[in-house]
Amino acid sequence: MQRLSTSDKDFARKFNRVVNERRESDADIAQTVRDILARVKARGDEAVADYTSRFDRYTLATDADWIISREACKIAFDALDPELRKALELAASRIRTYHEAQLPADRDYRDDTGVRLGARWNPVDAAGLYVPGGRAAYPSSLLMNAIPARVAGVERLVIATPTPKGEVNDLVLAAAHLAGVDEIWRVGGAQAIAALAYGTDRISPVDVITGPGNAWVAEAKRQLYGVVGIDMVAGPSEILVIADGKNDADWIAADLLSQAEHDPSSQSILITDDPVFAERVEDRVDVQCALLSTSKVARQSWDDNGVIIHVNSLDEAPALANRLAAEHVELAVDDPDALFSRLRHAGSVFLGRYTPEAVGDYVAGPNHVLPTGRRARFSSGLSVLDFMKRTSFISLDESSIAAIGPAAVALAEVEGLPAHANSVKVRLK
Repeated sequence: MQRLSTSDKDFARKFNRVVNERRESDADIAQTVRDILARVKARGDEAVADYTSRFDRYTLATDADWIISREACKIAFDALDPELRKALELAASRIRTYHEAQLPADRDYRDDTGVRLGARWNPVDAAGLYVPGGRAAYPSSLLMNAIPARVAGVERLVIATPTPKGEVNDLVLAAAHLAGVDEIWRVGGAQAIAALAYGTDRISPVDVITGPGNAWVAEAKRQLYGVVGIDMVAGPSEILVIADGKNDADWIAADLLSQAEHDPSSQSILITDDPVFAERVEDRVDVQCALLSTSKVARQSWDDNGVIIHVNSLDEAPALANRLAAEHVELAVDDPDALFSRLRHAGSVFLGRYTPEAVGDYVAGPNHVLPTGRRARFSSGLSVLDFMKRTSFISLDESSIAAIGPAAVALAEVEGLPAHANSVKVRLK
């Protein structure tokens, strides 16, 4: 775990190293993924079945081996503990309400020359949602991906999820029922992304692929962008907590560990103006980490990637936060809005001492699929718009083409495109 101070002479160099460090997989997986994509494109179901047997130790033989029925999802939902069912329903309701407010409005108007202009929004026809298996099998992520797609109006929702050794996560199935998913295919990894993008005899292709995954899944999405739309290329999770010394050290330690337990490559950073408080937080991280069932992962994440930065004043914090462009930013201070007004780059911001990042992962409403690896500088979290596209339209009559047509002719001619110019000229008197 690194300790930095803005008072140190070499702070800029050390901080630049934190900012520029790439915690994403350093394995050379690009060629491996390229080979998997090519094989699935050429051999379809046969290749998918072969990779599933090899990587997941699960045999895809009959139709029943490939797909999980909607009836099975309903059974899983009905079998939930009532309190857990209520929690899942609350999360779904809040996610749906938040995303319904994101629906864009169509535009249709005439300007002062009489030209009719506008744009119409339409959903994609089909969306593929990747749901990891194993350690990262989270029903909350399924809701965060499926509900915005359904709100957007997507007609066909398809899940690809690995079932290692045939094991199925019943909570994921319950969430799929609640979100109204249409198909669940028992395939994972880069081969699942390829199947969703290219289509196979069994799996019809989709238009957009979203959802978290390991480095192979992320690389497959990156290589297939253009064949399909994607949400983002996501890396390890990260949290930045900006906190003064008035906080309970246990609260802040818990917040830092909430992301550290995701993956050994996750990163937790604390910025504070109180060095004594920083020491208390570090101590509480050690104590709490030892008690977690995920302690091995959280410990490695904190030891390898954790950072505590001491600033002389919290006024310095927003500039540092903008450089980091973190996935999650907590502002645990008296006046969080004052700092928030100066934040330009963050995936999602959590205001005040009573707003832990974890509440955003489940029940707050905004999407928890967020840009990582400083990508918040240029991208946003998953939204309804990721499942929609905008089509502009134009309508001219005789008078409006007379008003703006000559300018189009002049520009086409100067660009050396006479056919462009003539297509306007022939309509002008």
